[in-house]
Amino acid sequence: MRIAAWWGGLSPRRRLMLSSVAVGVVAVVVVAVIAGSGAKAAPEAGSPDQGKPGPVLLVPGYGGGRGALETLAERIRQATGRPAEVLTLAGDGTGDLVEQAAVLAEAVEQAYEQGAPSVDVVGYSAGGVVARLWVGRDGGEHQARRVVTLGAPMHGTGLATAGGALVPGGCPAACVQLAPGSSLLQELAKQPLPPGLPWLSLWTENDETVTPPDTARLDGAVNVSLQEVCPGNAAGHGDLPTDPAVTEIVLQALGTAPLEAPTECLSS
Repeated sequence: MRIAAWWGGLSPRRRLMLSSVAVGVVAVVVVAVIAGSGAKAAPEAGSPDQGKPGPVLLVPGYGGGRGALETLAERIRQATGRPAEVLTLAGDGTGDLVEQAAVLAEAVEQAYEQGAPSVDVVGYSAGGVVARLWVGRDGGEHQARRVVTLGAPMHGTGLATAGGALVPGGCPAACVQLAPGSSLLQELAKQPLPPGLPWLSLWTENDETVTPPDTARLDGAVNVSLQEVCPGNAAGHGDLPTDPAVTEIVLQALGTAPLEAPTECLSS
């Protein structure tokens, strides 16, 4: 009653002013609650609809070079009409792979914020390990519709071990992490791929960078040696993102049909 009497005793102008202040305070509180909720656009449960392909994010390999993947991205755009973006990695592609996975996670979040129905990821070389980290640590299992990795050293590469031995202290963070038996790779080995996540791991037997080449083999994925599909193909590690036969395999894998190992060699 006292509040009602007090309110009734105010002039219309004073009541209008106080009402405006109250509305402003409520608006600020609502914004603060929303901002503090940490709500994310990217799904944190379930899995994307395989029939609704969205943008494709391409993750470069060690050193962060984007040129070869830009060629593949443009081919994806032309063939599918879907957006395709090559990421710029933290630490020029030689820094901590966990930090690189955070870059991928941020790009995925931005894609969902912009209304993407799903996200596909193509990881080249060390970029495939980055994709594996993202799936295992950053919720990628609920956000990736499909993942394709090309020449990815899932179990490490002897080149990283040799580099560290030849130049003590000259092996950057990612180099150390890509050595067979590293703590990071041991952690990943204990994490099976999420059931139901379509994943193609493709490599070339002519790989002299990722050794042995079949270190790209990943339990739970569709594992394919390029030469099994295209006998006589001479593509090396650096050719994977631009080789016409590889490109066609990638395009097929990014479609909506069930992900299976290719049965014939195609090239544009």
